[in-house]
Amino acid sequence: MDKRRNIIVLVVFAGLIFITFLISVNTGHIRLTPSEVIATLFGQGTHKQQLILFDFRLPRIVIAILVGAALAVSGTVLQGLSRNALADPGILGINAGAGLMVLIYVAFFPETTGGFILFLPLLAWFGAAVTAAFIYALSYKRGEGISPTRLLLTGIAVAAGISAFTIVVTLMLSPDDYQFVARWTAGSIWGSNWSFVLALLPFLVVLLPFVMYKSAVLNLLNMGDQIATSLGVAVERERRWLLFAAVGLAGSAVSVSGGIGFVGLIAPHLVRSLIGPKHQFLLPTVAVVGGFLVLLADTIGRSIIQPSEIPAGIVVAVIGAPYFLYLLARSKA
Repeated sequence: MDKRRNIIVLVVFAGLIFITFLISVNTGHIRLTPSEVIATLFGQGTHKQQLILFDFRLPRIVIAILVGAALAVSGTVLQGLSRNALADPGILGINAGAGLMVLIYVAFFPETTGGFILFLPLLAWFGAAVTAAFIYALSYKRGEGISPTRLLLTGIAVAAGISAFTIVVTLMLSPDDYQFVARWTAGSIWGSNWSFVLALLPFLVVLLPFVMYKSAVLNLLNMGDQIATSLGVAVERERRWLLFAAVGLAGSAVSVSGGIGFVGLIAPHLVRSLIGPKHQFLLPTVAVVGGFLVLLADTIGRSIIQPSEIPAGIVVAVIGAPYFLYLLARSKA
């Protein structure tokens, strides 16, 4: 029954991604009719139509789906490791740490082409990893492990500190770099060409299968450290590897999309309510749902106030912030 329900949910959200894709390729200052899109996909469009579709819209759509999948799976892993339903790479400050490293690089090495693009995910991963290690160290107590409440409060405090330092660094930027950082911080899919897709893909190709492979371990860790240890799980070693993967997914995604928060919070809760908590079903479905959420948010943001656009991160936050408050209120009850 669980498997059948999982397949139905996967098919539904895959269909929603396809519908949103059709809308997204026709969203922008220059419109392409459905027949023009189909003709261009099959090589029959004009040079201008091919430029718009293949060089601008398709890579942005692909990046939105990949970023959503990475953030959603990262949030699912963090919730599983901490047994905290409110864990999310944005709320815990991991996204802020990744963003700070990117910002520092832009401030001192203002280059956003060529090798910078390939280097960007590694840089963001390093910033996210340092932040996660700091939060982990402050949240961990010997003999008690990680308290969900302590983890959440520590993450929020660290994120606030990083945000303050980010403002200080931002004041050092030139006007052009400041505009770039402002878009990036708001969660705009700014890396909208195939070079960014190629920079992001290796991380997802390696880390997503690794996390899926560890789904049984995540199920055991959800039962508590003592039970997992009694069943033969090397708890601390597995937790470190899974945390490393979650941070890598979040950092690499943030490097090309900016500070998009709440995807790692919304997607896991939505999917758990539909198919249950088993990670072998949860993780692949969460990846699809996360991809749909970011693609939908980016499409809405590009549609509302054309020719300007609202960053996808703001659209997600409009939905995610009230949902976070709802979960927080319910957890206190």
